[in-house]
Amino acid sequence: MRCYSAEMQEEDEDLVERELRKLETGLLLPEARHSPEALSSLLAEEFREFGSSGRIYTRQEIVDSLRTESAVRISVRDFSVTRLAADAALLTYRAVRHNESGPGDSISLRSSLWVRRENRWQMLFHQGTKAGE
Repeated sequence: MRCYSAEMQEEDEDLVERELRKLETGLLLPEARHSPEALSSLLAEEFREFGSSGRIYTRQEIVDSLRTESAVRISVRDFSVTRLAADAALLTYRAVRHNESGPGDSISLRSSLWVRRENRWQMLFHQGTKAGE
C-alpha cells in the first residue's frame, strides 16, 4: 500500500491536470482531428459523443467525420479538471470555434470523461452544447 503526503498528492494532481489538458486541447488541433491513428489511440473503443444536434456518435463515426473536416481554429477557456477516481476525470471548458470566413465565432460548453487504462488516458465520453457569450 502506498502512502502519499498531501504535497505529493497535490503534485500528482497538477501533473494529471496538465496531461489531460494537453490531450484534450490536442484533440482540437487539425493534425489530430484529421489523423485516424491519433483519434483511435485517444478515443476509447466504447467512446460515445452526444452532439449538439441530439445525435449520438460512436468512435468510428467521429474518426470518419473528423477526417474530412475543414481546418478550424478552436480556442479554450474556463478549463477545469475534476478527478472522479484515481483513473477517471471529468474535464469541462468553453470552446470558441473561430470562423475566419463567416458571420462570427460559435461558442460551446464541452465536457469529456477520461479514463486511464494500461497507463494511458483515453476519452470515454464527450458532449458539446451550444452556448451564448
